[in-house]
Amino acid sequence: MMSTDTGHAIRTTALTKRFPRGTAVEEVSLEVNRGEVYGFVGLNGAGKTTFMRMLVGLARPTSGSFSVLGSTTLSNEILRRVGTMIEGPTFYPGMTGRQNLVLIAKYAGLRRESVEVALETVELLDRADDVFRTYSLGMKQRLGLAAALLGEPELLILDEPTNGLDPAGISAMRDLIRTQARQGRSVLLSSHLLSEIAQVCDRVAVLHQGRIIAIGTPAEIEAAHGAAPKITITTVDVATALEVLRNHAHVDAVRATDEGVEVTSAQDIVPSLTVALVSAGVEVTGIRRDQRSLEEIFLQMTAADERSAS
Repeated sequence: MMSTDTGHAIRTTALTKRFPRGTAVEEVSLEVNRGEVYGFVGLNGAGKTTFMRMLVGLARPTSGSFSVLGSTTLSNEILRRVGTMIEGPTFYPGMTGRQNLVLIAKYAGLRRESVEVALETVELLDRADDVFRTYSLGMKQRLGLAAALLGEPELLILDEPTNGLDPAGISAMRDLIRTQARQGRSVLLSSHLLSEIAQVCDRVAVLHQGRIIAIGTPAEIEAAHGAAPKITITTVDVATALEVLRNHAHVDAVRATDEGVEVTSAQDIVPSLTVALVSAGVEVTGIRRDQRSLEEIFLQMTAADERSAS
């Protein structure tokens, strides 16, 4: 049966996968829009890979439903429009990168030219005739992406595409994913690093112990789950500073520190704080606004979810 849902690349409703040892994915409902880069973030073992395997027919859901590219049936026609890299790239180690892709293209009924296009896209043409076992981890990941791009799919499903890469490799992979999005492809990618996935994704779903605990843009997740930023003011006139700041608008909390004074506020009040302190004759030798990282927020969210589940 075909769905009339043409606005979404992926849609799931209460998608669930249970194993005898426990539940891997529990009632996950989300929508990936056409042309969107959607991040799926969670700790190792959170259920990300199992979720992706269900979307391409590698695992059967226990309950719930889903559609891919508007279809509720994973026909060969639909699967040909989806490129995947799930659980890491797997190739014949004694064959070259090009030979591996040619073999994949042959079994998929694709033209030989698609291999050269994919190799060029991931910038592997100059190493295409090297044996796969000699590839660096970054090159293996890029060859995995090249295999996913064979046939010019409309949707890419990429499981931890930056896993194990050095900073240069992460940056290169991020650029490749952004390029695919600019060309109109929808992308669902997973990672265990919220800060990394936030740099490339339009929206993010945070998965913990098989359940979604947050969905939104990186900025929305940060605003909803991040604690108010702290402002550190360096001064020797701590007593006067405390008196001034306790009466200042939009200050949520203030306390003395070894450096001087620490202020908590949900708003950017650094300019007005500076004016108020200087006007009161407080000598300010330094002021900075400390924003919590997305990684800190992610760890706090997952820890809170564990406490609520216990």
